[in-house]
Amino acid sequence: MKSSIRLGKLFGIEIGLHYSWFLIALLIVMSLSSQFRESHAEWGSNVIWALSGLTAILFFVTLLAHEMSHALVARTRGLTTKAITLFALGGVAQIEKEPEDAKTEFLVGIVGPLSSAVIGVVLLGVAWAIGWRIAASPATPLLAMLVWLGYINLTLAAFNMIPGYPLDGGRILRSILWMTSHDGVRATQMAANVGKAIALLFIALGIFRYFSGAGFGGLWIAFIGWFLLQAATASASSVALTAGLKGVRVSDVMTSDCVMLDGNMNVEQFVDQYLLRSGKRCFVVQQNGEVAGLVTSHEIKELERPRWPYTTLSDIMRPLDQLHTVAPTTPVMEALETMGRDDVNQLPVVSGNHLDGVITRANVVQFLHTRAELGR
Repeated sequence: MKSSIRLGKLFGIEIGLHYSWFLIALLIVMSLSSQFRESHAEWGSNVIWALSGLTAILFFVTLLAHEMSHALVARTRGLTTKAITLFALGGVAQIEKEPEDAKTEFLVGIVGPLSSAVIGVVLLGVAWAIGWRIAASPATPLLAMLVWLGYINLTLAAFNMIPGYPLDGGRILRSILWMTSHDGVRATQMAANVGKAIALLFIALGIFRYFSGAGFGGLWIAFIGWFLLQAATASASSVALTAGLKGVRVSDVMTSDCVMLDGNMNVEQFVDQYLLRSGKRCFVVQQNGEVAGLVTSHEIKELERPRWPYTTLSDIMRPLDQLHTVAPTTPVMEALETMGRDDVNQLPVVSGNHLDGVITRANVVQFLHTRAELGR
């Protein structure tokens, strides 16, 4: 879940919006304006629209606080969060790797619902302190905003405690199963299966409500179920991948027969003679007999076609000193984490000052495919 719009950094963590955020923000504003107009038409259209917009913005601020709590607790446990993205169904903290023990998983999982619950209680407490009473309609725009935000955060806390992996409740369930079984992979598979079952219930309930006259509300529940089903499946696959690569080193999967090319070759020659004919995606560029960098199809795509005959590989390559490198003994999972962090598809494999080869995502996929064919 990558950001479409970057808003800046908070505590060193990049904050962004996914394009789907605008859809849910619009729906929330429309829903709130209708709700406020029904209960307090006397406030006038300008106040109602302004109140709806501000309430929606503050709701996403509370979502950001929820995700930030995950990120900050993860940081105290030695896990790095690359970014937080707000999207249609809430937010996601992109923690770069999975917790290595059940306690960390529990703490990172539980803090999100707790933070939402605290926010909800505080907001309702403030509303109570300035005149609102339970079961009474908020009399002022400020009270209406505080009450809605208070209840929605309590609802968010309760929803996230549903034991459907990878919701926070599912992660808490996984941590408990992990503590009792002492097997993180098995715990994840069990929690993911519970998550899939809950997702299917959501889908069935949504479809039933839709045909019972609930309209969009039913479809929305079904969509949430579909999203949870996809997320649970992907999370289980990710952990299975980690288990499948346990103990595997970069030297086991890397490509060592890298194509070496002269940096003075122009891009048009490179494409016609090597890129299109070899089927390879990564090439090593030499200058004065030494390795200078790498060039891939990604660099070619960023160059306008008319410039190909007049641009050399040295002009577009990614210099070796600007690339993260890995050693042959580096665990493959660590190499994949580096690729994900740097948003690249390959890494040079270096021992000493010598280039031993290149490891790519495709190498890893092929390795796993071969293992699967052999039943390992």
